[in-house]
Amino acid sequence: VDYACTPEEVQQHFQSCGTVNRVTILTDKFGQPKGFAYVEFLEIDAVQEALQLNESELHGRQLKVLPKRTNVPGMKQYRPRRFNPYMGYRGRRPYVPPYFYSPYGYGKVPRFRRPMRYMPYY
Repeated sequence: VDYACTPEEVQQHFQSCGTVNRVTILTDKFGQPKGFAYVEFLEIDAVQEALQLNESELHGRQLKVLPKRTNVPGMKQYRPRRFNPYMGYRGRRPYVPPYFYSPYGYGKVPRFRRPMRYMPYY
């Protein structure tokens, strides 16, 4: 999506496909848009409709519409709860400090992934 696009504009563009639950425009660590977004629909059928908007234009920029590959029907309800403590599902929550304390509480495999994942930010 265009860097000047707002989530509301993306939602309006995809509203013809079905009910839009959420629009997330991804940003880098400085808050600058990365140029792509996730659109979550209420109905599964809306995804097929949205794919028809591939190569359509928004703000004079051509869109590339792809389905999210990891979405498995029925898994949506469990995914946020399972990944919230480890991956920070809602990236803007203040979960950064607990990352350093959670290995003592969980003691599982993600403990080894965390330092590698966050090292580039130091």
